[in-house]
Amino acid sequence: MRKLGQFIALVGALALGSGAAPVSASDKLYIYTENFPPYNMSATGRAFEHNGNEVDGICSEMVKAILDKSGLDHVIKLRNWDYGYKRALSKRNHGIFCTTYTEERAPNFKWVGPLTKNLWTIFAAPGTNLNIDKLEDTKGMLYGGYRNDVMTNYLLDRGYKVSEMESDDINPKRLELGQVDLWIADRLAGPYFASQQDVEGLEPVYSFNETELYLAMNPNTSDEIIEKLQEGLKAIKDNGMYQAIETKYGL
Repeated sequence: MRKLGQFIALVGALALGSGAAPVSASDKLYIYTENFPPYNMSATGRAFEHNGNEVDGICSEMVKAILDKSGLDHVIKLRNWDYGYKRALSKRNHGIFCTTYTEERAPNFKWVGPLTKNLWTIFAAPGTNLNIDKLEDTKGMLYGGYRNDVMTNYLLDRGYKVSEMESDDINPKRLELGQVDLWIADRLAGPYFASQQDVEGLEPVYSFNETELYLAMNPNTSDEIIEKLQEGLKAIKDNGMYQAIETKYGL
């Protein structure tokens, strides 16, 4: 019995020394997203959703499939981007999708993906005669953007003028009304988002910087949880579900 006790103590010490944190019943995941169609969106047209069943879109379907395969307890909620982003930054087992991976953001999260890609695009008002050959051509013009968005931060870091909102939902209308000169959005999501606000005819005048989108988890989330999520992603690629979701949305 003494030897058995010593063996158990040794195993416990090795586990603690390895830094591995086993997944327990308390390791419930809290996953946030925003209205960013067709990647993530409310299935009912509401600004917020408390139930993952009411959240739709390319990334949403992929993340739900990954979570189901992982077997991890979780909730998915739809909020504005700034709220969800700050929760994922500050709270263990909290995450946000679809999040653009950048070198600047890399140390702030543990990353699951990539899930899909997007292409940053500058939109102008209907009927524009604006010609843009490079991003620098827009220096001095006012962009519509929103707080903690990677595209907004990219512009601000390089000295561009951006009028930041709490969320992106009114920026298409602001552009249509001439309150901003340009709007930066995803090439695929921009027209979806504008149509939800009854704004038609916005013109893509310049695209750049294709990026990858991920599920970003708080860095204090255990490596075992991240491994389970990555295994879930591999599983839906292997069984064809990942490709079926892309096909469903025309990718």
